[in-house]
Amino acid sequence: MASRESALVEITPEVLLKAYACGIFPMAESADDPALYWIEPERRGIIPLDRFHVPERLARTVRSDPFTVMVDRNFDAVIDGCSESMPGRTRTWINVRIRNLYRKLYDRGDCHTVEVYRGNELVGGLYGVSLGRAFFGESMFHRARDASKIALVHLVARLKVGQYRLLDTQFVTEHLRTFGAIEVTRPAYHKLLDAALVGDGDFAALAVDRPIGGAAILNLL
Repeated sequence: MASRESALVEITPEVLLKAYACGIFPMAESADDPALYWIEPERRGIIPLDRFHVPERLARTVRSDPFTVMVDRNFDAVIDGCSESMPGRTRTWINVRIRNLYRKLYDRGDCHTVEVYRGNELVGGLYGVSLGRAFFGESMFHRARDASKIALVHLVARLKVGQYRLLDTQFVTEHLRTFGAIEVTRPAYHKLLDAALVGDGDFAALAVDRPIGGAAILNLL
C-alpha cells in the first residue's frame, strides 16, 4: 500500500518517527521527484536477529579484517553512497527531502550509520532508523567487494548486544535471503513491531569511537 504526499506538505522528524511506529516508511519515485510516498507493504522483510546467518566465505573475510568499520562518523558520505547508481540499481529513490529528513534524524541520534573504510576511503556502509528496540534498515552500498555485507554483519552484532528485537529490511532480496531474511504478513509484522517498541535498544552498547575486530564481532552473533 502506498499513498503520495504532496511536495508542499512538511514532514518533520517527529512525524517520520510516528510513521515508523505505525509500520509506515517514506520513499520517493526518483531523486528528481520532490514528493514522497508512504509505503506499508502487504508482506514485510525482516531479518530475525536470532537466526542471522553469515555465509562461511564471508565469515572468513570478516575475520581477516580487510576493512575498518566505524559507526556514526559521516552520515552525508553514507547517504551519498546509497544514492549512487550501480549494477542492478540504476535509479535512486533518495531525493533532497529524504536526505534532509534523515539528516535531521541523525543529528537527533535517531538515525545511525555503519561505515566501512579501506584506509581513509569509504568503500561501503548502510544507514537506518532506531526506535525503541527496532532498527529500520534504509539503504546500503558498496564500492569494494563484501563491504556492504560486512557493514550488515557489524550492524547485527551491535543490535544483538544492544538488546534490539527487530531488524526491519522493508523488502527481501536474494542478497538478504543469504543472511536469513524472511517475509512476514502485515499483521505478523505489526505484532513484532509493537513488541519491539517497548523499551529502548542501545546502539552504543558497543564502542562507537573505535573499530572492533571481525573475530570479536562474529563471536557476538
